Amino acid sequence: MIYYNVTVNIHESVHDQWLKWMQEKHIADVIATGKFTSAKLIKVLIEEDMGGITYSVQYTTDSKATLERYYEEDAPRLREEGRALFGDKMLAFRTELQLISEH
Repeated sequence: MIYYNVTVNIHESVHDQWLKWMQEKHIADVIATGKFTSAKLIKVLIEEDMGGITYSVQYTTDSKATLERYYEEDAPRLREEGRALFGDKMLAFRTELQLISEH
């Protein structure tokens, strides 16, 4: 199992708009690509020196190959919507994680 983790720091001035967009539209749009089976929206509790509020979104997929197809077929369009809406008020970085075991 592969987790596609997107960590986002969002400026307080657009936080509520961003959170609503994430919960009502963006996460659903990513799931609708058919390449992910679930997603979790998690608030990071450590305060950043740069300010803002930080979240982690973890999307679950079956394989690295499926994730690569997402990058090629869907990611540019979905990322652009966030840039258009929030511009420099949103900073995101992405990490790929592989589940080794659960206890």
